[in-house]
Amino acid sequence: MALNITRGVVPKAQKLAVYGVEGVGKTTLASKMPDPLFIDTEGGSSYLDVRRLDTPKSWTALMQDIDEVIAEVPCSTLVIDTADWAERLCSEWVCKREGKASIEDFGYGKGYVKMAEEFGRLLDKLTDVTGAGMHVALLAHAEVRKFEEPNEASAYDRWELKLSKTGQKKIAPMVKEWADALLFLNYAQIIENVAKEGQAPRYKARGGKRTVYATHHACWDAKNRWGLPDEFPLSWEAIAPHMPDLHPSPRAQAAPPAPAPAAPPPAAVPGSEPVPPYWAPLLQLMAPKGVVPEEVRKVAASLGHFTPETKLAALPEEYIAGFCVAEWPKLEAKILEMRAAEPVPFD
Repeated sequence: MALNITRGVVPKAQKLAVYGVEGVGKTTLASKMPDPLFIDTEGGSSYLDVRRLDTPKSWTALMQDIDEVIAEVPCSTLVIDTADWAERLCSEWVCKREGKASIEDFGYGKGYVKMAEEFGRLLDKLTDVTGAGMHVALLAHAEVRKFEEPNEASAYDRWELKLSKTGQKKIAPMVKEWADALLFLNYAQIIENVAKEGQAPRYKARGGKRTVYATHHACWDAKNRWGLPDEFPLSWEAIAPHMPDLHPSPRAQAAPPAPAPAAPPPAAVPGSEPVPPYWAPLLQLMAPKGVVPEEVRKVAASLGHFTPETKLAALPEEYIAGFCVAEWPKLEAKILEMRAAEPVPFD
């Protein structure tokens, strides 16, 4: 078979990671991207007029949201705000699944390895988002860490992604490898000696201009494949040519439709028993298919975990989080299977 050889730049959706100090403008920058849709894990977009999904209350809900975005293609740019809060959901999910109170309880860094493997699944899904023709912007906070060069005598401070770097598989390096561009946002400051002649040196910082750093430096991680300058003032205009809207639609210009009235949560169904607050992540997963708490109890009884008479409030938090939320796709399939098996009533 003859080889099909092509040449030239191939337009494709971009994978962008943006990290920076608190309040520097990461979320505002993402709001300027083509037709953005936010999965806001920490509530940072609440002051902006942007489209967003409900805040995921569990790792399972986050992964489910991304699957639905891939299937429906509801935007031109999917924004995850932020990666470090998503990592917290991942850590909680791994601990509940394995019956551990903390990621440190695994010992020998095994918990971090499991967490990195699961976070890798998230990055794979985000790559699938770009395959569906949507850009992905992964936002994260920054923190100062000690860094040791193999050929240097001592360590020094540098800015890095506020993500796990423990264990055999490290999440921060995984994100850096995944991204087409990694941009660091900070305030550019100048340190000057303000002491008068003859006095001991006295230094003062001035400036504070919001700046984007786009290439690697000893003091921060950054990279890009777009030919951006080493640093430039924070603005979307410099980045826009490299993240065009790949499928412009009237949705991006039209006024957003009025939100539909929210459906009552399953716990509010007439005749339903009240459930404790720790059910919140599960209720979020139940809502799309209209699952009610009684159906969860019915499945739990069919599996022999509890009796049909067990009160919903008596289902322990460890069971709700460690089984129902962690294994929701299997639980949901079982509920739908039981629904299908129920006899259809005759009029």
